[in-house]
Amino acid sequence: MARPLDGITVVSLEHAIAAPFCTRQLAELGARVIKIERPGAGDFARAYDQRVRGQASHFVWTNRSKESLALDLKQADAQAVLKDLLARADVLVQNLAPGAAARMGLSFDALHAQHPRLVVCDISGYGQDGPYRDKKAYDLLIQSEAGLLSITGTPEAPSKAGISIADIAAGMYAYSGILAALMQRAQTGEGSRVEVSMLEALAEWMGYPLYYAFDGAPAPERTAASHASIYPYGTFATGDGGVVLGIQNEREWKVFCEIVLGDAALATDPRFDSNARRHENRATLQALILAVFAGLSTAQVEARLDEARIANGRLNDMAGLWGHPQLRARACWTTVDSPVGELPALLPPARNSGFDYRIDAVPAVGQHTEAILRELGRDAGQIEAMRMAGAI
Repeated sequence: MARPLDGITVVSLEHAIAAPFCTRQLAELGARVIKIERPGAGDFARAYDQRVRGQASHFVWTNRSKESLALDLKQADAQAVLKDLLARADVLVQNLAPGAAARMGLSFDALHAQHPRLVVCDISGYGQDGPYRDKKAYDLLIQSEAGLLSITGTPEAPSKAGISIADIAAGMYAYSGILAALMQRAQTGEGSRVEVSMLEALAEWMGYPLYYAFDGAPAPERTAASHASIYPYGTFATGDGGVVLGIQNEREWKVFCEIVLGDAALATDPRFDSNARRHENRATLQALILAVFAGLSTAQVEARLDEARIANGRLNDMAGLWGHPQLRARACWTTVDSPVGELPALLPPARNSGFDYRIDAVPAVGQHTEAILRELGRDAGQIEAMRMAGAI
C-alpha cells in the first residue's frame, strides 16, 4: 500500500537524538531519508555505547530506515554533492550548532531563493537567536532549564527523567512541524521554515506544573513516584515486591477501602474522607496501606485492585518491558536489519489501517555513499578521487 510520504526526499545533517528521532518517523511514513555523516566515525551517537552487539543503543533506536552518505562538508566536492541533493530534496533537517548551517549557505533564506519548494527544519537547544543562542544544550541541561528537575525526584534530591525527554520533545515537534509544512506546500506550492528549540518543546510539556504554580503559587512538590496532589497514587511495597496504583475520585476511594484494604470504615474517617485530607495525612495513610500490603503478594494485591477496578500496574524493569505480555499479544514487535544482523524493534505506536510502516535497516557509516553518488552522476573515477581526498 502507498505510504503518506512516498516520493518525499529528506536530507538530514543530523547527530545525537532530536533530529534523528524526527527523521526516523518521516522514514517510516515512506520518506527517503539521506543521513549525512562524517566519513569514518559518522554520527557521534554511534559511539555512545556498544550495548546492541557492538552498536550503540541510541543509534539503533533512532536511525533505522535511513541511507547513510559519508561527506566531509569542509571539502568543495562534498559541498557540491550536498547542493545536488538539495536540488532534488523536499526537506532539509539540521541540528548543527546555531549558525553553522547558515555559514555553509544553508539558511532558509538562502535555500528558499534557490529551491522555493524546499522545507527547512532547524533544530537547536535554545533557538537561533536570543541570549542563550550559543549555549551548549545537552538533554540534562534543558531538563534543568525547563524546570523539570525541580518537580522530579524526591523531596531531598531532584532527578532527571531517565530518557532523553528534551530531545524527544524537540524531535516530535520537528516531525509534526515538517508534516504541517508539507501539507501547506501542497496548498501554496511554497516551502517554509520550521524552527524547533529543545527548551521551547520541553517548556510546552511543562504546561501543567506551570499553571499549577500560576501567579506565584507554590510549584508541585517532588514526590518521587507519587503524585504531587492526589493520594493514594504511586508505588506501594507488597510482601514480595510492589505495585503502582492510582485513586482518582471518592467512589474509587470507597471501593479501595472496602475491597483492597478490607476496612470500609476507613472511607469515612475524617482524616481521609476527601482527597485534600488524604493528601494532608498521606504519611499516616501510607502506613495503613503498607501494613495491609505487607501480608499479601503482588499477585494478591493486583487481584484485589482489579476486582475493585482500581487502576494499577507493575513496576517493570527493562526485562519486564522486553517481555511485556500486552506488547506480545498485540504483535508490537518486528525485526530490523543492521550491520550486526537482525535486531528486535518496536513498531510505531500510531497504527494506521491504510498503510504499513517502512521498517528498513540501520545503516553502517557511509553504506549508501557510492550508490547515491552514482545516482547524482558521479562516475567511478570521480568517486575514487573523492575517496582518496577524504571527501567521502
